[in-house]
Amino acid sequence: MADPLICKNYIDGHWVDSASGRTFEDANPADRHEIVGVFQDSNTEDVERAVRAALSASDSWRLTPAPRRGEILYRAGQLLAARKEDLAREMTREMGKVLAEAQGDVQEAVDMTFYMAGEGRRQFGQTTPSELPDKFCMTQRAPLGVCALITPWNFPMAIPAWKAMPALICGNTVVMKPSPEAPRSAYNLVRVLEEAGIPAGVVNFVTGRGPGTGVALVNHGDVHAVSFTGSTATGREVAKSCAGAFKRLTLEMGGKNAILVMEDADLNLAVEGAVWGGFGTAGQRCTAASRLVVHKEVYGAFAAKFVERTRALKVGSGLDPGVEVGPLINERQLRKVEQYVAVGKDEGARLLCGGCPLSCGDYDRGWFFAPTIFGDVHPEMRIAQEEIFGPVVALIPCQSLDEAIAIGNSVSYGLSSAIYTRDVNKAFRAIRDIESGIFYVNASTIGAETHLPFGGVKQTGNGHREAALAALDFYSEWKSIYIDFSGKLQKAQMDT
Repeated sequence: MADPLICKNYIDGHWVDSASGRTFEDANPADRHEIVGVFQDSNTEDVERAVRAALSASDSWRLTPAPRRGEILYRAGQLLAARKEDLAREMTREMGKVLAEAQGDVQEAVDMTFYMAGEGRRQFGQTTPSELPDKFCMTQRAPLGVCALITPWNFPMAIPAWKAMPALICGNTVVMKPSPEAPRSAYNLVRVLEEAGIPAGVVNFVTGRGPGTGVALVNHGDVHAVSFTGSTATGREVAKSCAGAFKRLTLEMGGKNAILVMEDADLNLAVEGAVWGGFGTAGQRCTAASRLVVHKEVYGAFAAKFVERTRALKVGSGLDPGVEVGPLINERQLRKVEQYVAVGKDEGARLLCGGCPLSCGDYDRGWFFAPTIFGDVHPEMRIAQEEIFGPVVALIPCQSLDEAIAIGNSVSYGLSSAIYTRDVNKAFRAIRDIESGIFYVNASTIGAETHLPFGGVKQTGNGHREAALAALDFYSEWKSIYIDFSGKLQKAQMDT
């Protein structure tokens, strides 16, 4: 086995060691003895250097015409597309998702990069008539300054791209801190931006294991905006830190997403959607379909089909052909899933399949867990209320669409939801009444596209959205401009 890659921080256009002198290893969760890379265990001094570099580059990047900024992003998109297969394989090695899913993750980065490159020529403002004669009114976007991007491990290239590309096209500079569980893909993204010609200091990259790096970045006085994706508990602390300094903040946090399966649903289609939503990325998605609310008329038939299909899933290394479910990210996450299975049993839910780690034979080197289904789950059980972030799905029976919607809305999260039905009236009622930022009809809860806003309600987020034009609204300020060519003092409202 080749020696692992030594990955440095990227600060002010240079790849540098951490001031701490410490490093940490990024291991393959399918084979914990394989080290994917060695990364810098940064400290507050590294954060200070990165923010200072971003601040120094801020004016020159802000004054670079937006179409020129877009050309750099376009070159980055071309490089990502050309290297998609290699980047995907490295992603599977570092965080476990099957190769086809990793390819989709890289493709999201490609899509977002090309989309935001185009916005270099489309950051339109408005013009509007004035209430006074010989006066012109318009609006334009202005960048915020230095943006801190704190990203998770489950979409280790897509989410950094979702944050970085709109920030950059709006004229901001960024400091990126990826999760220590999967920093290699974000590292690869920064290498691509460097090759595409991003100026020194515009993009900075620091890695670290402890909370000190992220806390220092969030609290830094020269950071003007923070974009965080992670747990609700951590997001709450980030919000408290940003509130005192009135920093702009976007939060993307947890989910406990429901698929509603009505009595008129195409059950085979619904089962495929439930399998993909529940066990894609081993359930380690904020949009995972961890609750299936199924009408009693079809509950038995659906459960039988769903269990049969789930038992047939092939679990293993995401690089192996035919594998449909990869490992969990680490031992800590595996133990958490194991504990929730015990909770489900104690609460009286009926274990229909799975429910245990896979640790024998080919599984003994990784963090594998059998895809798990609980039946006859009550909506108030913990396994139906709390985010598990693993391959565990709760089947909840219901008697009507109204009850299904009430169950869907009964959790503290509101990211993604779906309904399977052939009745357009039911579909539109669910679209209207379900409390979630994303909704699917006859499709699973996962599959967001980059040209639509992404985000949720309640404890999933704080009202902002990522992707699409909504991201430009977060990463820029509106400036209202009045040009008076009357040659005299005009007093708005008083002179009308």
